[in-house]
Amino acid sequence: MSDLKRRTFFKLGLAGVTLSIFKPSRAGELLEESTMRVQKSEPIVISTWKHGLEANDEAWKVISSGGAALDAVENGVKVTEADITNRSVGIGGRPDSDGHVTLDACIMDHNSKCGAVACLEGIDHPISVARKVMEETPHVMLVGDGAREFALEKGFNKTKTPLKEVKKDWKDWKKEEKDKLKNPVINHENHDTIGMLALDINGNLSGSCTTSGWGYKLPGRVGDSPIIGAGLFVDNEIGAACATGMGEAVIRIAGSHTVVELMRQGNSPQKACEIAVERIIKKHDDLTGLQVGFLALDKFGNVGAHSVYYGFNYAAHTEEGNNLVDASFDRNWD
Repeated sequence: MSDLKRRTFFKLGLAGVTLSIFKPSRAGELLEESTMRVQKSEPIVISTWKHGLEANDEAWKVISSGGAALDAVENGVKVTEADITNRSVGIGGRPDSDGHVTLDACIMDHNSKCGAVACLEGIDHPISVARKVMEETPHVMLVGDGAREFALEKGFNKTKTPLKEVKKDWKDWKKEEKDKLKNPVINHENHDTIGMLALDINGNLSGSCTTSGWGYKLPGRVGDSPIIGAGLFVDNEIGAACATGMGEAVIRIAGSHTVVELMRQGNSPQKACEIAVERIIKKHDDLTGLQVGFLALDKFGNVGAHSVYYGFNYAAHTEEGNNLVDASFDRNWD
């Protein structure tokens, strides 16, 4: 029996013993009340990086008032998507090597329903487009022109990218990095994202993930962020996880799914993240610039976070407040 099942069994079993002292006519009613108390959860929202603080505030408005985790994780990351000062998410993101800003996002709810978009250009909220894919199509992912046409048909706003200052940076980069246009160098500053996980008062989990991807990437490149099981995974029986960092490395181990499955095996969210990072390290001979971080939340509101290198942090919002937390890590940067 898993640790999760043992805890639930113990709680319900104790309730059943207590009920034996009551009349049979009240037993069913009291058992139902007890079960409802077991299922009720303390709400929590967690998200990657410092920009998660502002995103969490918006998400908290939803779940603190009894709203659904799904609405919380969508509304929360939309704040980051709309931040024109953010260079790794949304309309302020860096372009690919040809100067096109292409956005990736995915969302997943407590019923394992999910939606995603990739290489979406000129639309301001890819996370909401991803939700439309989930709710209004038989598909999971739309990409490129098809994703854009779908978004326009659904009434999403067009936006012009890259921003003026971002375009200037791209032109400067292109002049300085001519020899790297066909093989862009990844580093720990140009591939961050925002992943968000939430647990609502009904005990339901949901998650979202959105990014503009690897700065100055090769055209058409898609990382882990819009891929269910890589950048994000939710299993309402167990927990949820999201990833940040070098997407190619996350995809190779189906990162977020791996973290959730490790929790299913009885590992805590923290231990699950640590094991997943160990697996990343074992799969790569060269760890130069290879930063990956995992963030996890289980069904009971326990949190875990771990990264390859020092520097990963996450924002956590509970009834006690909204705080930035430094994640544990395997090694320091050289």
